[in-house]
Amino acid sequence: MKKFLFTTVLALGTVVAFEACQSGDVIVAEKKLNLPTQTMRYADVQLPAHLGNTRMGDIGVTDNGATLGRVLFYDGKLSLNNQIACASCHKQAYGFSDITQYSKGFEGAVTTRNAMPIVNPVLNSTLFWDSRSSSIEDLALRPVKNHIEMGMESMEMLTKKLANTSYYPDLFEKAFGTREVTEERIQSAMSQFMRTIITGNSKYDQGMDNMHANFTPLEKMGYNIFTSDKAKCSSCHMEPNFAPNGGNNMMIFPGNNNVFNDPNGNFVFEPLPGGGGMGGNPYAQTLGTTNIGLDKVYADPGMGDGHFRIPSLRNIELTGPYMHDGRFNTLAEVVEHYNSGVQAHPKLDHKFRDANGNPTHLNLSEVEKQALVAFLKTLTDKQMCADTKYSDPFSN
Repeated sequence: MKKFLFTTVLALGTVVAFEACQSGDVIVAEKKLNLPTQTMRYADVQLPAHLGNTRMGDIGVTDNGATLGRVLFYDGKLSLNNQIACASCHKQAYGFSDITQYSKGFEGAVTTRNAMPIVNPVLNSTLFWDSRSSSIEDLALRPVKNHIEMGMESMEMLTKKLANTSYYPDLFEKAFGTREVTEERIQSAMSQFMRTIITGNSKYDQGMDNMHANFTPLEKMGYNIFTSDKAKCSSCHMEPNFAPNGGNNMMIFPGNNNVFNDPNGNFVFEPLPGGGGMGGNPYAQTLGTTNIGLDKVYADPGMGDGHFRIPSLRNIELTGPYMHDGRFNTLAEVVEHYNSGVQAHPKLDHKFRDANGNPTHLNLSEVEKQALVAFLKTLTDKQMCADTKYSDPFSN
C-alpha cells in the first residue's frame, strides 16, 4: 500500500495531518495529542470517605497507565474505520453517557440499547445492562470488538495499528516499561483510566455531614419520599452510591472476585457468588438486575425475563434518555412510570406487586413527583464533568 499525507483545515483553523501507514488495510488517522508536560496524578485519585476512602494507586492504577488509558478511551483508532472512540458514546459532559436513545456505530448502524453512563465503575459488581461482565477489564474491550459499535474484531490488526501510530509506543513504554503493544496492555490501561472516574462531590455528598441542611425544602421532601416505605426507591438504589450494593462492593481485579470493607474498615477479598453482589444485596442472584414492569412482553429480555441491571442514580440529571432502550426523555417521565405506569409481568419485582400479585402504583401528588425529581438532581457532580483528567486529550 502506498503512503500518502493529507492535510485539512478544521473550523477554527487547526491544521491536522492524516497519515496512512502499513497496518493491514487500515488507514491510521493521526491527530495532535495534547497531553500536559507533567503527567497528571491518577494514582492519587481517591474515593470520598463515605464511598470507601480508597486510593486508586493502592488498587493497581498508575499515573502513566491511566494516562495511556485516557488516550485510548478518546481515540477513534480503536474502531475499524478510525472514527468511533469509547468517548463517542460516553461523553464526559453527560456523566459519560450518550444523549441519544441509541448510539451510532462505526458503519452508521445503531446500537440496540442505550449507552450506560460510567458511574463509579470501581464500586460496581457487574456491568452492562444485562450484567454480563464482572470486571472492568472484561468490559474495556467488548465495545471495541463489537461488530456494531467499533468493529475491531481482529485484535492483531488493532495492536499493529497502534504500534504504527506516532504517539503510542512512547506511551506504552512509560506505562509498562517497553514499547510493545498488546491486547492485554490495552485492556489494562483502559481499565485503569475508567477506575479513576469517580463521582462523589454532588450536593447530596456535600450535605452528608450536616443531615443535608443544604437541601431546599423541595429536595428534602424528595429525599424523604425516595427513602420511604411507600416509594421504596432506596431498596434498589441504596445509598451512598445509589446502586444495588450501595457502594460497599468494589470491582478491582479481573475475574469473579470482590473486595469490600469489613466492619473494622479492613479490605476483604471473597469470590462473588455467581458474579453477583454481596453484603446483603438482595439482587445477588440476579447479578444486580430486576424487572421493573416496563412492558408486559419485552422485545429485549435483558438478562432474561425482562431483568435489566439497576444502575447507579449518580449524575442521573445528565444521563438521559433513560432505561435500557432510552424510552424516557426526562426524569419526570421516569418518576411517572413508577407512579402510574408499572406493567404486569410474571417476573415483576415483588416490591411493585400488591398482595394479589397485581402491579402497584405510587399515586404521588404533582408536588411529590416534582420533589423526587428535585432530589435526584442533587446527585449531579459538576466537578467530575469538568475535570481535565477525564477530558479529551486530543482537544485543542
